[in-house]
Amino acid sequence: MDAAFQVETELQLMLHQPGGRRQRGEPLREQRRVTETQFMSMARDADTIVLDARSSEKFAMLHVKGARNLSLPDMTAEELARLIPSKTTRILIYCNNNFLNEPAAFPSKVLNAALNIHTFNVLYAYGYTNVFELGPLVDIHNTRIPFEGKLAG
Repeated sequence: MDAAFQVETELQLMLHQPGGRRQRGEPLREQRRVTETQFMSMARDADTIVLDARSSEKFAMLHVKGARNLSLPDMTAEELARLIPSKTTRILIYCNNNFLNEPAAFPSKVLNAALNIHTFNVLYAYGYTNVFELGPLVDIHNTRIPFEGKLAG
């Protein structure tokens, strides 16, 4: 079996069958999507890392307060280990498609091309399995999630 195919197959199994058990047919990523309130609560934990995988330019414009930036194209084993030394660290992710009304910093994408999908899969491929994703689409002007950056109000 081709090594790349084997890795892809194993990743798909892991995403669909955590711990070797099927979870009512629900992919792992769907189980790891959290509400705005859950996201904020988890982000307050000092042992949690909020990861923003957008470009450094978009990150500089506006990002969740306290988030760390590592652009998806720059994710390598070495860069991830530098930013997140323990693979068991809880990681919260978000992307453009989580926020409305700030298109310069958070331009919308087609849903199946959302950055969260790729970020989630890449983190899992590198062995980071404690990943949670902000699930809802929230209005940047009506959210309780704090932001910082050049466009922060």
